[in-house]
Amino acid sequence: MNGVEVLSQSELKEWMASIVEEVIKEKLKEFIIKHERETREISLVERLLRLEEELKFLRQLEEERFSALLKEMNTRFEAMNARFEALQKEMNTRFEAMNARFEALQKEMNTRFEALQKEMDTRFEAMNTRFEAMNARFEALDRRFNFLQWLIVAGFSFLSLLLVLIRFGS
Repeated sequence: MNGVEVLSQSELKEWMASIVEEVIKEKLKEFIIKHERETREISLVERLLRLEEELKFLRQLEEERFSALLKEMNTRFEAMNARFEALQKEMNTRFEAMNARFEALQKEMNTRFEALQKEMDTRFEAMNTRFEAMNARFEALDRRFNFLQWLIVAGFSFLSLLLVLIRFGS
């Protein structure tokens, strides 16, 4: 043959398989390199879509939680408001009862005070009459002392005059 070797069918198959394998490897490498960026972009877009969907779901979940929490807080506040209103009513009835007791006590104290005032007025009037009687006695005693004082002064004056006369006359 002209420089061409004759290969057996099995060798030919192996040789062809190796060539096809090399070509496929190269073409696959080129394809992967060429389409790797596209696959990355596609996977990134898919990831972004998934992420956006998950964020949307989380927002919805948070809104549901918030609305549930808001409803729960509203019911709690309504319950607290009802308790406060009941407590206010109870306190108002207690204050009204205390007010009634204080008014009754004040009326009793006023009647006692009026009775005590009347008793003190009668005692003061009795003391006033006693003081007036004592004042009359003191005035009578004062007149007596004044009379005695004049009498003593007149007696000493008379004695002094008598002594002077006796001395000059002797």
